[in-house]
Amino acid sequence: MHNAKRWKQGTGMLMAGALTILAACSNGGGGGGATGGNPSTGKNGEEGIERKSIRVVFNNSGRNFPDGMDENNNPYIDYIRDNTNLYITMQIPPADGYQDALNVIMASDNLPDLIYSSDSSWFENYVQQNALQPLDEWIDKYGPDLKKNIPEDAWKTVTIEGNIYAIPSMNAVPGNEIMYVRKDWLDKLGLEPPQTLEEYREVMRAFAQDDPDGNGQDDTYGFITGENLARIAPILGAFGIQRGMWTERDGELVNMSTLTEMKEALGFLAELHRDKLLDPEWPLNKEANFTEKIAAGKVGLFSAFWYDTRGPILTNKNNDPKAEWLALEFPAGPEGKKGTMGYGYIYGYNVVPVTSKNPDAVVRMLNFMNGEGYRTLLLGFEGEVWREEDGKIVTDFEKHNEHIYRQTLGGSIRPYQADEERDRLDSLGMEFDLNANIDKIADAVIRDEYLGIPTPAMGSYSADLNKLEIEYFTKIIVGQSPLDEFDNFVREWKSRGGDEITREVNEWYAANK
Repeated sequence: MHNAKRWKQGTGMLMAGALTILAACSNGGGGGGATGGNPSTGKNGEEGIERKSIRVVFNNSGRNFPDGMDENNNPYIDYIRDNTNLYITMQIPPADGYQDALNVIMASDNLPDLIYSSDSSWFENYVQQNALQPLDEWIDKYGPDLKKNIPEDAWKTVTIEGNIYAIPSMNAVPGNEIMYVRKDWLDKLGLEPPQTLEEYREVMRAFAQDDPDGNGQDDTYGFITGENLARIAPILGAFGIQRGMWTERDGELVNMSTLTEMKEALGFLAELHRDKLLDPEWPLNKEANFTEKIAAGKVGLFSAFWYDTRGPILTNKNNDPKAEWLALEFPAGPEGKKGTMGYGYIYGYNVVPVTSKNPDAVVRMLNFMNGEGYRTLLLGFEGEVWREEDGKIVTDFEKHNEHIYRQTLGGSIRPYQADEERDRLDSLGMEFDLNANIDKIADAVIRDEYLGIPTPAMGSYSADLNKLEIEYFTKIIVGQSPLDEFDNFVREWKSRGGDEITREVNEWYAANK
């Protein structure tokens, strides 16, 4: 039997994997150590807590270890061992095919004590098979930092029929997209930073038509987006919506992609395309040529990822010393709404197979990694990888890269909104405004009100419905289809599985209000 309470989510979580700045998936392990059984005292003074041996499976994401080290022989796994009174043996399947490797492990007769997965459907599947054990008792006993550092909505997502079946690792950022503009172009054309959607449209027109770079050629775009409707979150936010998310209307959850507000947003984008304010090649813009056009000075207004100040914006400034970029307020739409796409809370799941005799030890380990040990796992050893100067972290990037494998451990059980994350981003360069960008995004995120993992119908229909949505919306924006084709999209979306997904989502919503 599949219970509605089982469905908990992870929609925006997968996107965070693209954030190379925050790459956090590397592991280590250390040699030596006792094999469990007798009470003793770890360095953290856990008198009388049994010394145990546990085996854990983490995703190392292909990171390299320094010469002479591996996942079970390095100072970071020793750091955890010493502070938890545990002997930990780590297994790291190949990053390519990691999920397939987990299925092989789960089918074996020699299961580990902990498995990490970023796949919410995988988690749901093994809960349904009664292959994972509840962790509530051990979290209450050994997980005070876990309870403090993981928000209630994240625990809801891993609570099924009243039991917690995973300890989640949190997304490090609340969302991705923030509007950036060439301030030197605004100044040249006598324009103020735009705030409303109509003011944005006027800036786009001026950037497309009024030669903002002063080279006498018609070679600049008003706005740039990417293939598969990429980089439009702040535009949609001006209408109070985001693609694919669920919001409450009249006591039930409805999919934002089917709302009248989405039709209005598509109408706005279609007008931009019709008036030649959009890069005409936008449906073909992959990430590489999208960023190249920004770096080359072809565009002065776009929805940036929060770390693009260290990417295409920085490259553009290096190419053109006159270039000056400014983070904008999110555009306010006709009804004053504004926002950007917010991620789900959870990036990954730490689970304990039902065969493990050591769930207590797993929780002890994760509690240390998420709490007292997190700073070292994220930043590296103080005095070796980083030092503090005038209250700021200064990183030795050669050592940082040499020790990058540590981030498998830190990323596997990341706390929510950790101060250490802010310190680390500041250490990458205050001039990049990384924390300021994240704060601006956090203040404006539109979050999914469905907190469940994918429902059965989502597993069956979501990929096809997303493809359908991209096809309809792209044709409407480029003018191949009239705006009223949106109504046909909604009908087709509902009949091709959308109604079934909506029913399941609302079963979950009714059980979890």
